[in-house]
Amino acid sequence: MTNPIDALLAEKGVLLADGATGTNLFAMGLEAGEAPELLNETAPDIITSLHQNFVDAGADIILTNSFGGTRHRLKLHHAQDRVHALNRRAAEIGRAVADKAGRKIVVAGSVGPTGELLVPLGAMTYDEAVEAFAEQIEGLKAGGAEVAWIETMSAPDEIRAAAEAAIRVGLPYTYTGSFDTAGRTMMGLLPKDIHGVADGLPQAPLGVGANCGVGASDILASLLDMTEAKPEATVIVKGNCGIPEFRGAEIHYSGTPELMADYVRLAVDAGAKIVGGCCGTSFAHLAAMRKALDAHTKSDRPTVEKIVERIGPMRNKQATVNTVETSEARRERRRSRA
Repeated sequence: MTNPIDALLAEKGVLLADGATGTNLFAMGLEAGEAPELLNETAPDIITSLHQNFVDAGADIILTNSFGGTRHRLKLHHAQDRVHALNRRAAEIGRAVADKAGRKIVVAGSVGPTGELLVPLGAMTYDEAVEAFAEQIEGLKAGGAEVAWIETMSAPDEIRAAAEAAIRVGLPYTYTGSFDTAGRTMMGLLPKDIHGVADGLPQAPLGVGANCGVGASDILASLLDMTEAKPEATVIVKGNCGIPEFRGAEIHYSGTPELMADYVRLAVDAGAKIVGGCCGTSFAHLAAMRKALDAHTKSDRPTVEKIVERIGPMRNKQATVNTVETSEARRERRRSRA
C-alpha cells in the first residue's frame, strides 16, 4: 500500500484536513432528512464546489461525501443496492478536484459508523460489519480515494472491522473516535486507548485520533491524552467549530475564525500532526486555520487550564474533572521525580 499521508507530512510537517461536510451542504441546499450521499449523483456540482472551496481555503486532505455510505445507512433512503456506485462517484468527484489543484491533495474516503450495534449489544456480527465496510471501501477505491478515513466511531470493534475491511480491499487507513461521553466514546473507549484498537492487524493505521465530539476545548483535552500515550504516533484532531446553539429551529456553531485559528495553534503545540474541523467549520474558518498553521511555530505543550483559558470552557463537565485531575497528577509525578 502507498502512504500518501506520510509522504506529505515529510514535506509539510503538519497537514490541514478539511472542514464540515454536512453543515456546509445544508448551507448549499441540502434539506433535512435527505441523504448527502445521493447528491453525488443528483447534484455533483454541489459536491465539487464543496471540495473546491476547501482546497481554495488551503486543505491538504479532503474527505469524500460518503460518511453514510454503508448499506445500513443507505437503506434508510432505499439506496442500499447502490453502495458501490455512490461511493465510487463520491471518490471520483474528490479526485477530480484534487487532480487539478496544482499541489498534492490527499483524497480520503470518508467511512462513518453503520448505525448498527454489534453482537452482543446488537444483531450485527463482526464479520457482517467487515463485509459492509469492505463493500463501501471497494467503491471508494474504485473512484480514486487514496486512504480509507474511518471517522466518528464509538465502538472499538466497529473501528477494527472497518480497518480490517480497508486492509482487505487494499487501502491504507486512518481512524478517529468521537469522545463525547464523560471524556470517552459512547461505547466507553478512552482517548489514551485509541492507539491499540487495531493492534494485531496485518497493517497499522497511518494515523489515529479524534473528531466531532462536543467542542474544541474538549477535543483538545482528548488530544493531550492521545499524544501523551504515544508521542510518536501520527495523531489526528478534527474538532467541532465551537459549541452548537439552537436559534429557533436551526443549529449554529459558536466558533469564530479567530477561535479556530487558536485551536490549530494549540493542537499543533499538543502534538497533532493532522488538524481539521468538523461540524460547523466553514470555508472561512478553514482559511483562518490555514493562515494560523502556516504562521505558527510549535511552542510549549498546553495544559487543560490553558486550553480553557484560550478556547473556552469544556462542555463535558466530567471530562473536565477527570482531565484536570489527570494533569494535576502528572505535575505531581514530575515534581516527585525532580
